[in-house]
Amino acid sequence: MEIIFQLVVLIFSIMIHEVSHGAVAFYLGDDTAKRLGRLTLNPISHLDPVGSVILPLLLAIPRLFGLPTIIVGWAKPVPYDPRNLKNPKIGAGLIALAGPTSNLLLAVVFAIFLKLVVVFKLSLGLAFAFQIIIFINLLLAIFNLVPIPPLDGSKILFALLPDRYYRFQIFVERNALVLILLFLFFGLNYLGNLVALVNLFVFKLLGVL
Repeated sequence: MEIIFQLVVLIFSIMIHEVSHGAVAFYLGDDTAKRLGRLTLNPISHLDPVGSVILPLLLAIPRLFGLPTIIVGWAKPVPYDPRNLKNPKIGAGLIALAGPTSNLLLAVVFAIFLKLVVVFKLSLGLAFAFQIIIFINLLLAIFNLVPIPPLDGSKILFALLPDRYYRFQIFVERNALVLILLFLFFGLNYLGNLVALVNLFVFKLLGVL
């Protein structure tokens, strides 16, 4: 049941993440996502077969045997037309930043809810559920800030880099699959440790712990 709940939280958190991309693009003058029906809270419109289903299920397998694991994933990227943006380079960075920001905000909101549960001594089950929601959204935010395509961190990095680094951008994009696989195999443990530290910081900041 815990694994199922984590997968459901992951899917809906990814959905909000993607809708945030589209909402910022719409605010900046591009209605591509809206025309394609991506500004919706219907998860079916955002699910990616590999990133939203296959990868999370594969990562959840060790949990069935009592082993620790980190469940991450992604959804179909929200499309936008850079020609509709006043500043395509900066606009791309802002659109990318919207996703991780939405997950950080969700983590903060549910951390406040968790604080209320602790203060008023409500259900321990509810407190546990909020902890899962907080951790997964912090995980999504930090995971997506990794500067490897297609993750948002790469778009933010490319928006900040001067134009003379264009060849570096092309190199990273061409080797994105290899880089993301290397990160999934060798970097997830470090990512988990970082998320745990940020999670602890948030709890201490709100006085939950």
